[in-house]
Amino acid sequence: MLQKREKVLLLKTFQGRTLRIVREHYLRPSVPCNSPLCSQPTVCINDGKLLSSDVTHYMIPDWKVVQDYFEILEFPELKGIIFMQTACQAVQHQRGRRQYNKLRNLLKDARHDCVPFANEFLQDCYLPREQGESMEKWQTRSIYSAAVWYYHHCQDRMPVIMVTEDEEAVQQYGSETEGVFVISFKNYLDNFWPDLKAAHELCDSILQSRRERENESQESRRKEYPEHLPLEVLEAGIKSGRYIQGILKVNKHRAQIEAFVRLQGASSKDSGLVSDVLIHGMKARNRSIHGDVVVVELLPRSEWKGRTSALCENDSDDKASGESPSEPMPTGRVMGILQKNWRDYVVTFPSKEEVQSQGKNAQKILVTPWDYRIPKIRISTQQAEALQDFRVVVRIDSWESTSVYPNGHFVRVLGRIGDLEAEIATILVENSISVAPFSEAQMCEMPVNTPENPWKVSPEEERERKDLRKTHLVFSIDPKGCEDVDDTLSVRTLSNGNLELGVHIADVTHFVAPNSYSDIEARTRATTYYLADRRYDMLPSILSADLCSLLGGVDRYAVSVLWELDKTSYEIKTVWYGRTIIRSAYKLFYEAAQELLDGNFSIIDDIPEFRDLDEKSRQAKLEELVWAVGKLTDIARHVRAKRHGALELEGVEVRIQLDEKKNICDLIPKQPLEVHETVAECMILANHWVAKKIWESFPHQALLRQHPPPHQEFFSELRECAKAKGFFIDTRSNKTLADSLDNANDPSDPIVNRLLRSMATHAMSNALYFSTGSCAEEEFHHYGLALDKYTHFTSPIRRYSDIIVHRLLMAAISKDKKMESKENLFSNKDLEELCRHINNRNRAAQRSQKRSTELFQCMYFKDKDQETEDRCISDGVIYSMRTNGVLVFIPRFGIKGAAYLKNKDGLVISCGPDSRSEWKPGSLQRFQNKITSTTTAGESVTFHLFDHVTVRISVQASRCHSDTIRLEIISNKPYMIPDTELFHQSSLLLKSDLVKEVTRSVEEAQLAQAVKVNVIQEDCEKYCQTKGRSLYTLLEEIRDLALLDVSNSHGI
Repeated sequence: MLQKREKVLLLKTFQGRTLRIVREHYLRPSVPCNSPLCSQPTVCINDGKLLSSDVTHYMIPDWKVVQDYFEILEFPELKGIIFMQTACQAVQHQRGRRQYNKLRNLLKDARHDCVPFANEFLQDCYLPREQGESMEKWQTRSIYSAAVWYYHHCQDRMPVIMVTEDEEAVQQYGSETEGVFVISFKNYLDNFWPDLKAAHELCDSILQSRRERENESQESRRKEYPEHLPLEVLEAGIKSGRYIQGILKVNKHRAQIEAFVRLQGASSKDSGLVSDVLIHGMKARNRSIHGDVVVVELLPRSEWKGRTSALCENDSDDKASGESPSEPMPTGRVMGILQKNWRDYVVTFPSKEEVQSQGKNAQKILVTPWDYRIPKIRISTQQAEALQDFRVVVRIDSWESTSVYPNGHFVRVLGRIGDLEAEIATILVENSISVAPFSEAQMCEMPVNTPENPWKVSPEEERERKDLRKTHLVFSIDPKGCEDVDDTLSVRTLSNGNLELGVHIADVTHFVAPNSYSDIEARTRATTYYLADRRYDMLPSILSADLCSLLGGVDRYAVSVLWELDKTSYEIKTVWYGRTIIRSAYKLFYEAAQELLDGNFSIIDDIPEFRDLDEKSRQAKLEELVWAVGKLTDIARHVRAKRHGALELEGVEVRIQLDEKKNICDLIPKQPLEVHETVAECMILANHWVAKKIWESFPHQALLRQHPPPHQEFFSELRECAKAKGFFIDTRSNKTLADSLDNANDPSDPIVNRLLRSMATHAMSNALYFSTGSCAEEEFHHYGLALDKYTHFTSPIRRYSDIIVHRLLMAAISKDKKMESKENLFSNKDLEELCRHINNRNRAAQRSQKRSTELFQCMYFKDKDQETEDRCISDGVIYSMRTNGVLVFIPRFGIKGAAYLKNKDGLVISCGPDSRSEWKPGSLQRFQNKITSTTTAGESVTFHLFDHVTVRISVQASRCHSDTIRLEIISNKPYMIPDTELFHQSSLLLKSDLVKEVTRSVEEAQLAQAVKVNVIQEDCEKYCQTKGRSLYTLLEEIRDLALLDVSNSHGI
């Protein structure tokens, strides 16, 4: 039975006049609901398009949302949308026929998961307009009423989200009906589609356009953000405890909605908080940018939110949080900024179409930073169209409270998007790494060593230094082909029968005077930077590869530490520090030293120093060398045994093979050899004893290295993962952790122990340099090495921290001799500032290393055919669970990344009888150590931690950001490589091929364009840098993941 109503419409004509139209309106007991969850299918008669059955919720847009954000609602990624009749008619009456036709076509299109619902024709949904009620309020009320009816009609089985721009409606209806949520459209995108970047960008553009239209007639613009509080108010608030201070860290995977403030200073001790503070949304961030030092006010506990645990684009191997993903954490808002961290930013201009949409004469352009964590920047330019294919550097000038985006200006062009050199330059700029050429003034300070004018030991130095050239058998043990030898070893028997162990380090400070041009440049760089196909030295090559390299058969200046050891117990009796002159007798490579240790003396044919000797001399020298290597190993075993609790974590070691031109021609997997630990222990011993010496002499201004114990909650994932394999990891101390990891071995799968050690590494805090005057002695401890005091002394060629330590040691020696020190030492305050700078540069070096590896990985896989190329299919190991996918490690390439089990269409992974995967409607259920995918047909597949799966590797291309590796599980079974020899190859061997192939492709492309560029020669001439040794040297030289601080091949 139809019910008759009269409906009054007020329509505007093209001339602006208002017409009052009265229409008959008939209500029906039922209308099609178009939902597969319909509770009355025989009544609704849904014979048309139905909503998907695999969506997580239904979304009902308000009339204003349909009008203003229709372009976003057209995105195929948005599913389960119900367009109410009220909203559709509002579009028809207020936006015209063209917009209404677009809406009708969208509803008809089978590719879009959206349906209409005639709420105004349904008896249970129709609401008459109340007297005095505005049309807008009635429309919103009608749509909400229909949303509630729809939720109950589906038997409360599907949450319904109504999105509206009416803030009053959000407050009024937000919590009125259980299962029906009312939120803003921006909030909806942020919470349900945080990774749909195009939608967010379009939403921002629409909001910007709308604001500009609203502000055109206003003299003063409306504030977008609260004003920052004055500095004196912020400081007083911090002292009183009302506000807390920290560094803003934006989550790059959810940059629009999720940032955290890491507490620092008094706030970290006085606030009582054990976790970071969540800053949710851009409004709460209040114009602060990643890296800024901000002042935060905590929100009431009722407003605290939790961090998200779902995978999203670019999700990778981030450190696991101690909190449960759903657990609310301290949440706050930024009240002011104490220190801005603005820097140069690499950006991309909008495409030609986007520029044209802004108007032909548009000067204000929104550019997109390469770093996801940085908001878009508005710059003034008329060159937007010309620069759209280039990586460009800009700077931020200001960010007013009346502006949605910061304002900046153009700086320079780096190169074309996708070009290797431009992408490398981007990585350098983004990490604030300067690789300007060494200046003429710096080069003039360098010593000369040419065939015509060879460098020699000076008579003055000969008098002042201890000469070890005739008394000590000094030798080095390094990777094959290593040229920058900054450490050597010696061991001999003393006249009293005791032993003398010696560690000899290149005397860089002899050539680099304090505050010289070279010293200032080295201090600025702080470290040598290693990228995938090049490195940028801290010091000019005349030092790093020549006079400060302790090569065999040549005289060199060194700084030595000599210990007298008991002949049987190896207990240290005395120690001597000082400057020496050495001449290394042998330049051994690791494998040769190990062969000598194992008694395989045929290896001496590969040691150049033995080739021209007669048999008698050869035998005598061989016995001397074999004794020395064996004795060093015995001593190292004893020294390590005394360091109870030292951790051996996941690290990557390789040997680089160079050709005649000193370029990498191959990368050979290094087998774990005992001689590696022998050399490492000697370096650790030297660093430890030097640390003790400089601290004793300068207790308030010594540079040491601390590694604080990790928070126990950070080990939760490690413990749970180990438990899944039946192992117990005891994390109460570094010793129990080390012992537990040693015992957590799965004989059938060595990758398990490797991943567990990697997880332990990621649970650790970073080791940092500090000044001893800035913290208490109990905080000096190095957790990873189980030492009370530790520093870096053994690699001054490539670490500025070691140069400072050498100067401190020389000053300590002068102090012992009651001589006036020649060294200009830093005060505690200045040294603490320098330590912050070095720590910052070390992090930049690690980030640029990682980014350049990812760049080459992407360039390597980008042009590969995923379906036919063997290397695009590989074996992967699941090592972490998320709500919508897993994290996978690919041993063959050393790649870690996300693999979705639920795609953006809402389909879940299903594996048939042949184990091949396909996407089907269904749901996921996550457990502690497994995740189960169940289709609507009842098929299920479960993925456990440490399962081996077959993965397809592809590249997710991005115009504005870096390309990323994309992983897709194509089978729930391990991938069996036909070539068994290839199966046993190291992932890094293939990475070597990867770098060579990408470089070769780039060079071929340059030749095809007739651009004759010799990159190696250009870099050497332009930057006075070393080329040829690569990032993989860094894996040899900076085993930062191992937390043994084992640098160089062994140098700590």
